[in-house]
Amino acid sequence: MSQTNITTQKALGSGVIIEAVHSMTGAESIAPDHMGRARVPAQGYVPQSVAQIDPAVMHQVQTLLFRQAAMLDAKCWADWIALFSDDGVYWMPSNPDQTDWASQPSIFAEDPLLMEVRMGRLQHPNAWSQAANWSTNHIVGNVMIEHTDKDTLEVYSRFHMLELRRDNVRHFAGSYRHSLVRVGSDWKIKLQRVDMANAQGAYDYVIQAWV
Repeated sequence: MSQTNITTQKALGSGVIIEAVHSMTGAESIAPDHMGRARVPAQGYVPQSVAQIDPAVMHQVQTLLFRQAAMLDAKCWADWIALFSDDGVYWMPSNPDQTDWASQPSIFAEDPLLMEVRMGRLQHPNAWSQAANWSTNHIVGNVMIEHTDKDTLEVYSRFHMLELRRDNVRHFAGSYRHSLVRVGSDWKIKLQRVDMANAQGAYDYVIQAWV
């Protein structure tokens, strides 16, 4: 045995036990039952075997997604939040391998209450991010229903958003996955997952509003 190993052994002694202990922290320790709903990692659309889609249902879904984009561009945020169910969540993972928003940091993970808090900040008279010449333009397409049953739908789509802030233009693109639930005669958003193709990109300033 080398002199270095002998010295190390003497320093550690023979009765030292190093044990890894897992403990919950943050939100997990406060409300361990409120874990993010598990989702399949967003690696692109994978065709699934589904029953023939009712054209009327497809029209409803497309109209919902197109209205959602128009509301965001018009800054009609209260109307946009109303598209979500009471327990709805808007979730933007920081990478496509995430399956929940509790165990890893996300760019967005907001329920309607947090959405209203963000809306309040955006509408504040002194909100620098809402200075003149700030606008967005959303394009949504490639809408496909991945799974359907009587009262739920899983929908995949692609998006592109252009953001103009004074003379600076930023582009965000990627995929949406919507979990929709029927509420009365309407479809509401229970979960909107937003996987940006450039989520790991370097930005001059943070994302202020929903993509």
